[in-house]
Amino acid sequence: MNQKFINFMKKYDGARMALAVSGGVDSMCLLYWLHEIGVKFTCLHVNHRLRKEAEIETEYVKGVCAKMDIPCHIFYWNENKPENGLEAAAREARYKMMTDFCHENSIEYLLTAHQSDDQIETFLMNLSRGSGLYGLAAMLPESERDGIKILRPLLEVSRSEIKKYCEDNNIKYFVDSMNSDEHYTRVKIRQNRHVLNDDLGISDARILLAVQNLARTREWMDKYIASRIELVIRSWGAMFVSSFLFDEAEEIRLKFLGMLVQKIGGNNYPVRLNSLQKALSNLKTDCKFTLGHCTIRRLNDRILIVPEGKRTSFRKRHEKRKKSI
Repeated sequence: MNQKFINFMKKYDGARMALAVSGGVDSMCLLYWLHEIGVKFTCLHVNHRLRKEAEIETEYVKGVCAKMDIPCHIFYWNENKPENGLEAAAREARYKMMTDFCHENSIEYLLTAHQSDDQIETFLMNLSRGSGLYGLAAMLPESERDGIKILRPLLEVSRSEIKKYCEDNNIKYFVDSMNSDEHYTRVKIRQNRHVLNDDLGISDARILLAVQNLARTREWMDKYIASRIELVIRSWGAMFVSSFLFDEAEEIRLKFLGMLVQKIGGNNYPVRLNSLQKALSNLKTDCKFTLGHCTIRRLNDRILIVPEGKRTSFRKRHEKRKKSI
């Protein structure tokens, strides 16, 4: 068993946890490792009803959990499947069902089995898109989604180590056919990633080191921006003078505006970088537009952000702030 995994889990001793288990090699390994170190958790498995093998995988996960005396809850995605963006829609549905379950059962942490190869692939995917700091810092060991903390205890464990553990211990796992479908960018990167090391000498370890360095900068920025947001956000939205935004460096402006829109709009994912850049350009003069389920308005030197459909009157907002002061 990986020592980095053990050290990571020590920080959460005694917490109420759930584990997302697909039946793939990563989540099966994590299930066994958690059980081996004595962590109490509930297994959550989502059957998307997208493949004929899905029911077999569901029964397998249920059976393993029953043998190990681990509580197991099965979800079925019964909604109509979209023709476009199926992968993203399935991910949204999966997280929604699992985080709702966590809220209903007072579970604070949801664990996923993303490992270091996933981290490298995410970095390269975001690099191909021209992402900034936040995209290149890839996945965090701890993040939050819908009010539930997401833990990724395998981010410093390689796929090869995970597979070896399962094979050495005769742990059965399933391979999703989508993992070999080259229509997906992640699959193309996975199958050609060796070129970086073989032809250019860019090893996995070097990529992970770059991700860790970027993550430290991201952590500092997150704390700074969160402190700025606390100064302006209210129950109805946010209002501030334009200099509060434009006196900052551009990277901080982008993230500050993005985090505000994400919070006020109630979005799971941040607004895309090009949309934020366009929004900042608009906000240099008086304007009114929508972004990320929010309405954003600038009038003279003041900027107002409210949920889409809410009133954008500066006068009433300004009067409320004066009374509260």
